[in-house]
Amino acid sequence: MTLLSPPLEYIPTGRVRISDLPRLARRHPLVFIGGGLLALLIVLAIAAPLFAGDPVNMDPFKRLQPPSSDLWFGSDNLGRDVFARTVFGARISLTVGLAVAAGAVLGGLFIGVLAGYIRSFDNIVMRVMDGLMSIPTILLAIALVSLTGAGIGILIVAITIPQLPSVTRLVRSVVLGVRERPYVEAALCGGASLPKVLWRHILPSTIPPLTVQGAIVCADAILTEAGLSFLGVGVPPEMPSWGNMISSSRLYLAIAPSTIFAPGICLAVTVLAVNLLGDGLRDLFDPRSRRRG
Repeated sequence: MTLLSPPLEYIPTGRVRISDLPRLARRHPLVFIGGGLLALLIVLAIAAPLFAGDPVNMDPFKRLQPPSSDLWFGSDNLGRDVFARTVFGARISLTVGLAVAAGAVLGGLFIGVLAGYIRSFDNIVMRVMDGLMSIPTILLAIALVSLTGAGIGILIVAITIPQLPSVTRLVRSVVLGVRERPYVEAALCGGASLPKVLWRHILPSTIPPLTVQGAIVCADAILTEAGLSFLGVGVPPEMPSWGNMISSSRLYLAIAPSTIFAPGICLAVTVLAVNLLGDGLRDLFDPRSRRRG
């Protein structure tokens, strides 16, 4: 290995062929289980208008109906189809979770690389991040939503900001370790520009931990959105959201338990799928795990 070569754990192992999938599934089953569940939920959320029905139509004559062939999950206290609202609620949860994960990862990557490579910028940024980490995530999100009003866009921003410190600190720690590697110093001594060094040698080292951290952020964002909607400061009440559904149906648990169990189980399955995917990716990117296999 020359001085200009990255460490072995970051060298791609080659393209994955279809014939390799059974072996990868045996070695990393969590990736396939979590990824499969998440992919199924995304497909159902996208195709919801094709089969789920109307999630906002009210029929007072069908209030709190039990599950049947017409109403698979029954109806809520306003006569709305719980199955339709549950399926459409997946759209909001997945949109918020994926958007927050993307925003936090991209923002944390940019800030963390600058903080890890520019000493003067490091002290300022990390003190700001320490201040954000001292504030509970849900309280900061409630404050931002209360000041600006409810909405999916505002909700995504309100949840993304508290997630930035953890991603930034992760990227910064990786950059601080990689920047001292011999191949990085050799590239700089050889006349390579700083942007080229960052692109070829620093950024690839952050991809594995960022992928795992992105899954963690996504799961946390889905739970935070449900909690904010349950408290009434998330998405507007008329929009089908798992948090809204649980909040509006909690008084009718003894009469119509399906109105709470349906969104609650879907919320738990979604978070479980994301966490399984994150755990599987952590094992997949672990060089020691690859050597054991």
